[in-house]
Amino acid sequence: MLKEFKEFATKGNVMDLAIGVIIGGGFQKIVNSLVNDIIMPFISVFTGKIDFNDMMFTIGDTSIKYGSFITNVINFLIIAFSVFLMVRYINKFNKALEEKAKGMANGINKKLEKQPKFFKKLRKNKKEEEIPAPTTKICPYCLSEININASRCPHCTSILEEMEEVIGEQLEIEEK
Repeated sequence: MLKEFKEFATKGNVMDLAIGVIIGGGFQKIVNSLVNDIIMPFISVFTGKIDFNDMMFTIGDTSIKYGSFITNVINFLIIAFSVFLMVRYINKFNKALEEKAKGMANGINKKLEKQPKFFKKLRKNKKEEEIPAPTTKICPYCLSEININASRCPHCTSILEEMEEVIGEQLEIEEK
């Protein structure tokens, strides 16, 4: 069980997740500082309050701290916007890499088209392979597999040519 846990913990995805959580915790402290030390004091200039965390109202014995909630919403919006910008940048980067790879593949294909006829013959042979003609047929009497050129079944000794003529005539009658 310890060995399985070690394999699980050292897998790439788990390590990436752990690093992401640690960096996210550090990033959260930076965002909290940005909100509490810069944005909220700037907003308090317009609202007349110095600390949003102290903003609350009381119903009976219960106090509802809406100022703290507003601060946390602003924290969330800043973190979400930062993650959005990061994902957007990574997607642009990946798209640029894909386009570069496609461009390289197109260049390789163009170079192959300019190669001697030998390469073109190889490509044609791979595309078009003919299906071989059947070499066996089924006896209509005993349902055994026999050679396609047989005129008599080796298993039940039935004459096959007469049967083929009868079947052919029946098909012509049904078509009419």
